[in-house]
Amino acid sequence: MYRDVSSCNTYNYGDAAYWDARYVQETGPFDWYQRYSALRPFVHKYIPTSSRVLMVGCGNAVMSEDMVKDGYVDITNIDISSVAIDMMRKKYEYLPQLKYMQMDVRDMSFFPDESFDGVIDKGTLDSLMCGTSAPISSTQMLGEVSRLLKPGGVYMLITYGDPSVRIPHLNRMLYNWEITLYIMPRPGFQKPAGCSSSSKSYLEPVPLTEQGLLPASFVLEDKDSHYIYVCKKIDGMN
Repeated sequence: MYRDVSSCNTYNYGDAAYWDARYVQETGPFDWYQRYSALRPFVHKYIPTSSRVLMVGCGNAVMSEDMVKDGYVDITNIDISSVAIDMMRKKYEYLPQLKYMQMDVRDMSFFPDESFDGVIDKGTLDSLMCGTSAPISSTQMLGEVSRLLKPGGVYMLITYGDPSVRIPHLNRMLYNWEITLYIMPRPGFQKPAGCSSSSKSYLEPVPLTEQGLLPASFVLEDKDSHYIYVCKKIDGMN
């Protein structure tokens, strides 16, 4: 349970002031890690279009818009940056399926328990893991996510963190999550010339060892791959 020092710079990504300043300067839309088109098979498999969805750390990404175009009917988007939220409210005021609220993921007490069928996170936990209070912040956020999920609901985490640094945070008895892992290369990744093509499908889950690690024989095609953790809240448990 520690800070991801190796993948962070000097910015405090858990600080609202940092994000406010960034969104003032960068007004164009930006999707972290993967676009919806790549994530669609996973989202559709685990989160039905009728679901009430929470998008944490939405920023100015277009993923929620793309999901609405694809049939999703109820997406609440939150971000710590009031600048981003004000911008997105104005942009999507014509879409009743999208709601935007300024909120810190470490305290989502505005929402009652078991409010959502699905929670989607592209890079928000990663941002907190780069903060100065990473262990506390991540525990606060994940505890809130677990509280807000209905039994059978899914927390979908898209992250750069491999199982050695993410499973210790996710695999806690308190959350009672059943975890399935997928691995995708970053957008635009091309295998080096001469490498044999793999029959492995990115849509197939990756088996983990009893310790929650990748098998020693597993070959990571792209060292900068993105990891998709599907954390399902087991029915009937808190």
